[in-house]
Amino acid sequence: MALGDLSSSSSTSELHVLAVDDSIVDRKVIERLLRISACKVTTVESGTRALQYLGLDGDKGSSGLKDLKVNLIVTDYSMPGLTGYELLKKIKSSAFREIPVVIMSSENIQPRIEQCMTEGAEDFLLKPVKLADVKRLKELIMRGGEAEQEKTSNLISPKRILQNNIFFFIIFFIITITIIFIV
Repeated sequence: MALGDLSSSSSTSELHVLAVDDSIVDRKVIERLLRISACKVTTVESGTRALQYLGLDGDKGSSGLKDLKVNLIVTDYSMPGLTGYELLKKIKSSAFREIPVVIMSSENIQPRIEQCMTEGAEDFLLKPVKLADVKRLKELIMRGGEAEQEKTSNLISPKRILQNNIFFFIIFFIITITIIFIV
């Protein structure tokens, strides 16, 4: 759905997701997965267009759009112009700060993930996004953010990040001790 092509046929209990990605292929994939999960979806191709849609761009012409109910924002991390991380920061410092924002990326870069989580991202999804990821996110939002722990290997929670860091530290420690005893 393009910025100006808004559907008014959704029910009030339907989850409305704003999906932001500069790749048309990725936009179509996330849109399809969300629609399969019975979500209303609005897609835009950039962080700037997302701000326009939310009425956060300072343009008086888009101010009527901010009355639209958005329950979740899913955005790509790497986009030209306004990145997903910059979009996250702008949303979290606005009247929309309570809307959960999920960052997607094809790159599993730990400092990037931690930075997004610190800035207020609800979660960080690794692409390709799967239907199980979308269903879990929908459950998380419908329950008001009290979702059970991660169910898919593609979803990275803060607890999993910590577990991975501890695991790698233990492996590093074991290898170091083994090298010391060999030498």
